[in-house]
Amino acid sequence: MPRKHPLLYLTVIAVCLGLASLAAYAKWNSSQTMQPSNHAGQTRPPYVAGTFYPSDPSQLRETVAACFAKAPQTAIKGPVFALIAPHAGYQFSGPIAAHAFGLIRGHSYKRVVVIAPSHTQSFPYASIYDGDAYETPLGKISIDKPFAKALTKTDNLLKFSETGHGCVMGRCEHALEVELPFLQEVLGDFKLVPIVMGDTSYEMARAVGVALAEQIALDDNARKPDTLIVASSDLSHYHPYLEANALDGKVLGAIAQGDYLSLSINARSRVWEACGSGPIVAAMIAAERLGAKSSVVLARGNSGDTTGDRSRVVGYGAMALFRFDGEAGAQTTPDFSLTASEQKQLLELARDSVEAAVLGKKKPAVSDDLYPTLQTPRGAFVTLKEDGKLRGCIGYITPSDPLAETVRGAAAMAATKDSRFSPVKAEELGKIDYEISVLSPLRRVSSISDVRIGRDGLLIKKGFSQGLLLPQVPTEQGWTDPETFAAQTSVKAGLPPDAWKDKRADLFSFSAFVFGNR
Repeated sequence: MPRKHPLLYLTVIAVCLGLASLAAYAKWNSSQTMQPSNHAGQTRPPYVAGTFYPSDPSQLRETVAACFAKAPQTAIKGPVFALIAPHAGYQFSGPIAAHAFGLIRGHSYKRVVVIAPSHTQSFPYASIYDGDAYETPLGKISIDKPFAKALTKTDNLLKFSETGHGCVMGRCEHALEVELPFLQEVLGDFKLVPIVMGDTSYEMARAVGVALAEQIALDDNARKPDTLIVASSDLSHYHPYLEANALDGKVLGAIAQGDYLSLSINARSRVWEACGSGPIVAAMIAAERLGAKSSVVLARGNSGDTTGDRSRVVGYGAMALFRFDGEAGAQTTPDFSLTASEQKQLLELARDSVEAAVLGKKKPAVSDDLYPTLQTPRGAFVTLKEDGKLRGCIGYITPSDPLAETVRGAAAMAATKDSRFSPVKAEELGKIDYEISVLSPLRRVSSISDVRIGRDGLLIKKGFSQGLLLPQVPTEQGWTDPETFAAQTSVKAGLPPDAWKDKRADLFSFSAFVFGNR
């Protein structure tokens, strides 16, 4: 009889104990999610004091002051509605966070809404702490219970709960807590609305953002906000230094352009990285609806800047969302264009890609000596026509890949994967006309009268339904008014024609640089 190795028994025992622990945790977590709790009079203690930041009040103040000393204050003309700040240990991200919080030094806000992701557990709602206060070594911060209660009545995805605010299996949530000492130092007395998101989907972020915008609009001065929103988020995790900088640039660029839908889509699919993508999107939605039309990157960096180890870094960024009250008005994104040579190179790549896909050949390589513009991430669609009739059209809405790679992939799919048409045949290749539409960032339409036929494309999103029509479509179809265009976009999404009017739907506009080789 063969001898049984004792390590085998240890492994089996360990697995069994692990499964038992997971089962017990799942049962506990389910009970926490399903059963509402009542913690009136309870104060949430500073769980991560002594690890993420000093636990001694004097030392904490000195540390925060040192962070501010490394962060010269930026002047902004206009009220600040929201800040985005990192949440790592102060020795890593403190100086970056200080750029954000230094911006509001000397300002007064009667309440601060801090929105953070959950690092310890997942749950299908946004959890507003149901106790009376959050505590740091610098003192207690009272919860604004009336405001928080009003939020929970606005949308059932916001709930009073301690879920996400405490510790799970020895790991304590830090993302919200680490922002508080900075706020206490720059604002002094204020009320807190602490929100932890257990789900960072677009639908969840939208629910939080819209609820905040509606309640703040009812409660605040229209010209000078009394409520500050803080979104807590780090950026990319554990990439080499240069790769991290490139990834973080995409996230910060989307925020700067106000394109929160692209941010949400790419972060959800892990093409871009921001652990607090949900809180950022929620803050952007709320700030936009309250009148913030500008944003600025105050500082960016990563852990490699402080530790010297650039092999595996964590990215950080500080940003502000505000209403610009200067002479120039709200910031605008410069119009996108391509030179004739750049257009020619993209059209040749589209043609080569279609031919390779149809003939079963290897897809064409994207040259390393492309024009820099073609290496910049952009959304784009490739339209194929034969004898003036549509033969295929597929593209990518968000700027997840360099423009050249986007066009290469979209062209092949337009020829072979558009479900409305049979795949292009080899004998058709010489008859195909190519048209490329390079998209601008997406911006939500606040008024249908702002849509211009021939200039704007439209995208509608309602729940999991989504549809897009390019700017050239209404002109080709003879639609002369934006209402008809919005109705047809709704139909494209499989929704009723009037779905764009639904308060649960978002209508986004974009422009496109369109060129072809007919």
